[in-house]
Amino acid sequence: MKPPAPLPRIAFLGLGVMGGAMLRNLVRAGFEVAGFDVSPAACARLVDAGCRLAASPADAAEGARMLITMLPTSQQVREALFGTNGAAAALPAGALVIEMSTGDALDTDRIAADLAARGLRCMDAPVGRTPREAAAGKALIMAGGSEADLAEARPLFEAMADTIVHVGPRGSGIRLKLVNNYMSMVGMVLTGEALMFAAKLGLDRETVVRVLSGTTAGRGQLLTNFPGKVLAGDVTPDFPLRMGFKDIHLAMNLAASVGAPLGLGGYAREMFALAKAWGREEQDCTAMLLLLEDLARVPHAGEGST
Repeated sequence: MKPPAPLPRIAFLGLGVMGGAMLRNLVRAGFEVAGFDVSPAACARLVDAGCRLAASPADAAEGARMLITMLPTSQQVREALFGTNGAAAALPAGALVIEMSTGDALDTDRIAADLAARGLRCMDAPVGRTPREAAAGKALIMAGGSEADLAEARPLFEAMADTIVHVGPRGSGIRLKLVNNYMSMVGMVLTGEALMFAAKLGLDRETVVRVLSGTTAGRGQLLTNFPGKVLAGDVTPDFPLRMGFKDIHLAMNLAASVGAPLGLGGYAREMFALAKAWGREEQDCTAMLLLLEDLARVPHAGEGST
């Protein structure tokens, strides 16, 4: 039998909490990895990882067939690739750059174009979930790129993640990551507003959390109402937008009476108020998706029943 082919040499730029955890998993999987970070403290945390700590991005990239960037901003990615001692100049022609940072989507596109002009390939593969899950090799990777590039990168991804989703062509991964983070950050504000509102009303926090954890509101619409209604093409009213407007109006009046600032509630009330003008007030509350698509001039996937 032929001996197994040696694993490709990997360069890894960005050794923070997530990047350091991901690098350790690559080393455990048998990859030869050279890592670099501008922070001496980040490098010091990896002296026992079994990787080579490089002196510069270019040093890390020497002889690497694939390079991973996991940095805070797109500007830092650009500097690491194209700045002084940048990695792009040291990579062999045809090498694959895997951008795993959460950066600006348009900047990510421009970086990919600049790499292509140098004869280098690029895919975006941002990471979801927490540092704890990344350390356990259970990250979620949202990959944007060609089937061929994904196939080449998959052994690396499998060392770092237990869920790998091919989102679509290059640029799709970072766009889905930003949609996810938008939902997450707005959800932070919404959860904070709800708990503040309850506290302002003198309700016991432990009881509030226990009750909301078992309701549709607490569990999230994407996991409860949306799949069986609007996403299935059914907007016959289990609970119509008209009644949703009434309920949020009542809640906002109560909040005003106790001085509870509900910024998201104000916006949501205005959206519910538009349902009548758009002929949707008798549709299910999940038809809020269709109303927002109307406003954004996004074609509907199919409304089904109205």
